[in-house]
Formats: sequence, C-alpha cells, structure tokens
Amino acid sequence: MKKQAMNPYLPLGVYIPDGEPHVFGDRVYIFGSHDKEGGDTYCMLGYEFWSAPVDDLGNWSSKGINFSASQDPLSIETNRPYLYAPDVCQGPDGRFYLYYCLSGEKGQGGYHGPIGVAVCNTPDGKYEFLNHVHYPDGRPCMDFVPFDPAVINDDGVIRLYYGARYPFESLPKSSQPTMHIVQASMFKKSLKDVKKGVMGAVHCILEPDMVTILNPPKPIFPASLKGTSMECRMCIPPRDGQFMEGHGFFEGASIRKIGSTYYFMIKATEG
Repeated sequence: MKKQAMNPYLPLGVYIPDGEPHVFGDRVYIFGSHDKEGGDTYCMLGYEFWSAPVDDLGNWSSKGINFSASQDPLSIETNRPYLYAPDVCQGPDGRFYLYYCLSGEKGQGGYHGPIGVAVCNTPDGKYEFLNHVHYPDGRPCMDFVPFDPAVINDDGVIRLYYGARYPFESLPKSSQPTMHIVQASMFKKSLKDVKKGVMGAVHCILEPDMVTILNPPKPIFPASLKGTSMECRMCIPPRDGQFMEGHGFFEGASIRKIGSTYYFMIKATEG
C-alpha cells in the first residue's frame, strides 16, 4: 500500500519545494516553487507564499496564488508555463521583488533565461510582472546559465546570484566535442561560449530599479572543485575534515548575510 507523505507544517496536499525563508516584519515567509499533487512534471502550479508569526510557527497561512507564469509575456511566447525556484527581497523603495525563471515540461527551457522580476507592495500579495533582468541598453541578461536566482538587499546594494551545472567536464576528452554541442543546446549558448565556460555560480549587482545590470555577472563558485586553487578552497569549509574536493556547484543558489559574513548555500554535486 502506497503511503502519503506528510508535510511538517503545510496542509496535506500543499507541496512547496525550493523553499527560501525570509523574515519581514513580525512574520516569516516561505518563497518556493509549487508542485501539483499527482502532477506529471515539476512545479505545475503558480507561486503560493505561506507565512507564520515569528512567535507562532505552528500557525501557517496563505492568501492563495501570488504569481502565475502566464503573467510573464515570455511564458506563452516560449511555451514555458511553469515557475521554478524563486527568491524575494525588499527593494530600496520598500516594495517586494520576486525573482524567478520559467520552464517547460520536465525542465525543458528552464536554463534559457532570462530571469524574470515581479513586484508587490507586500511580501505575500498579488505580484505584478515588472521586467526581465537586463543590461542598460535593454538586452536581456543571458550570461552563463540564468537559473535558480537568489537575491539580497545588502544595505542598499542589490546582489543577484544564479547558475547551474552538469558534469560534462568529467567525461572522457574524446567525447568533449559532442558534449559541447549537447551543452550548447541545453543551455541555449554558442559553442564559443560553451568552450569558454558557462556553468557554475555567478554574482552580479543590480541598479536600484531592481532589474538593470550595474556590474555584470562574474563566477564566484566553480562547477567543479577538481584542481581548484588553494585560495578558493580556503574559503570552503571542510566537511568531515576534508574540503569539497571533487564536488562543485549544481544549482539552488541561496544567499544570507549575518553580521559582516556572507553565507552562500548551494546544492552541490560530485565531479
């Protein structure tokens, strides 16, 4: 007999993966993607943000769907009706900004970008589509792999993180030409860009408008730690006495700042 999994804090039948918790005011909010019970692909439902009082974490509630993929013009244009792992931060104007990426069936097109931005006056109200992350000349930011965005308002500096990785580099050298073609198709990149390197985690800074690139994306965490320099390894805490040698960034960028220290949390993978 198949057993039904139980949520630790959400109602039965509500599935919010990729959760990013943030405290705004006296409530903690969970921003995540939204799986459909019995669904046949990932994240089929619109975003539904749940929250609870910080002093009563057994009392969770939501106001219904906060944002739907169909609100983004690219959703219909590119046949990507689903929303993947989001993040939210409060902008300099006091409003709340939602960062997300679109995807199709079984993740198809999820790496193609650009990162979308929606805005709302409250953390869990009805968000309205604002724009896509872009350069000052209007070009959408397609550098590296615009996937799983994370964002933080760092005392007025808006920092955006994103990226993805597949272990192509671990394959035999004889298969690299073919894998370059596969990677270019998967990430919608040119062969020149793929050979230069598009995988791993990156960081950029946005203008106060929350959508325009101020400082372009630059790599901050490699796709693989094989052969990583000691300078980089010294920034990576050891696990069971060993550094993360042989592992690297996969997806799921998440950023926090405590005091003057930044904590970059990721899903890692071997290779």
